[in-house]
Amino acid sequence: MLVPFLVVILGLAGLTWSADRFVGAAAATAWRAGMSTLLVGMTIVSLGTSAPEIIVSVMASLDGAPNLATGNALGSNIANIAMVLGVTALVVPIPVRFSIVRRELPLLLGGTGLAGYALANGHLDRLDGLLLLLLLGFSLWWLFCADAPDETQHEGIPGMPLWQALAWLVGTLAIMGASSRVLVWGASELARGLGVSELIIGLTVIAIGTSLPELAACVASALKRHHDLAIGNVIGSNLFNMLAVLPMPALLAPGATDPAAAGRDYPVMLLLTLALGALLLWNRRGYLNRLPGALLVLAYLAYLARLGSAGAMAGGCPLE
Repeated sequence: MLVPFLVVILGLAGLTWSADRFVGAAAATAWRAGMSTLLVGMTIVSLGTSAPEIIVSVMASLDGAPNLATGNALGSNIANIAMVLGVTALVVPIPVRFSIVRRELPLLLGGTGLAGYALANGHLDRLDGLLLLLLLGFSLWWLFCADAPDETQHEGIPGMPLWQALAWLVGTLAIMGASSRVLVWGASELARGLGVSELIIGLTVIAIGTSLPELAACVASALKRHHDLAIGNVIGSNLFNMLAVLPMPALLAPGATDPAAAGRDYPVMLLLTLALGALLLWNRRGYLNRLPGALLVLAYLAYLARLGSAGAMAGGCPLE
């Protein structure tokens, strides 16, 4: 048990350090390239912090476990809204800009709706995957076309040339990916040592582990007052999960999905996405403060308790 515990500490340290540098490099890239920090948060940062989910989805699909990939996409979105955004709002209130509600939120709602349509019949096929990827392409095109640099966001951004900022982006992204994988392994070994069932490991440790880069990047962004990176990262990561992660099992291993994905987990994700939209609309001239953050975290704890109850009812056997 000592080695997995030390690995978890090492993974957390690497993730925290690399996320702090990654946020600074992303903000510098936005400034030097003439992009808004919101666009960088929804593209570069979101793609980078969604890399663990994408890797898990591809490998699970190729290994003949498409339901693991589907659950990872849905579970990560639930964790991103309820855990990542909730914890970030608890650490520091996040200003909400109307442009997020007007431009980016409809894309997330559209992607969530299309994912629900794909899962509704209990079967993911290549047409579903293609439709999701087409919407991803349209979303990226729309974001780049509608982007406008935000001159008010440059205070505190590291003064590094573009090539150096890009080098830091690549380097810290690699460290974030490696740290998250090490952290998931250590947490899984700890869970096995404690006799936790495979079902609970898959729905909690793996989903939370692959969402830790988003949590680290969002908290670091908020503390550095790059608030657009924080909110943009959550919205963008959820977009990538629906439109880049979910298509992987549809394209690589089409077939029937676990009924619980559409009947239990998707409704929770949909409700949280709608709740996020309501919070952004309600607070569009204010802040996403600590009270909504606390409610989101409590909702996530309730969801984990529901998963734990479902696992116990299913009679999952402890691991050897």
